[in-house]
Amino acid sequence: MVETTLSGASHHILTNDYASEWMGIEVLKIDDGHATIRMHLRQEMLNGFGMAHGGMIFAFGDTAFALACNPANPTPKQAANITVASGVDINFIKPAFQGQVITAVADRRASTGRSGLYDIQIYAADADATPDTAPGELIAEFRGRSRTISKK
Repeated sequence: MVETTLSGASHHILTNDYASEWMGIEVLKIDDGHATIRMHLRQEMLNGFGMAHGGMIFAFGDTAFALACNPANPTPKQAANITVASGVDINFIKPAFQGQVITAVADRRASTGRSGLYDIQIYAADADATPDTAPGELIAEFRGRSRTISKK
């Protein structure tokens, strides 16, 4: 298991992930088929109603999905492939607001051959929440279907 933050991330896919860097995503935990990340909601992440833009919540969930799908330290055989989304669904349950901390917990539910199924729960908590506290209230459920393909 790797515990790190984005600034010192050892997960190879974050090396050039400028969107995740801009969002300020922190990696709390990475394990085979699992990832936990968090970020602080900033003003530029809000929609016209003053709540977190759905696209921001989606992108955040998608990052957790990608980290859970791809091994942090791939073997040479694994490094020849990448795992990408073949389809996703998201259900927004509650709004989140500026200053809150959101946490995504991604878990592999099934995999066979080159296909996988992942569930990602996204939570919002007060700004003073720490990685050691409960993640907060459930605000979105993201389900991702993955496909492993050749890098070529």
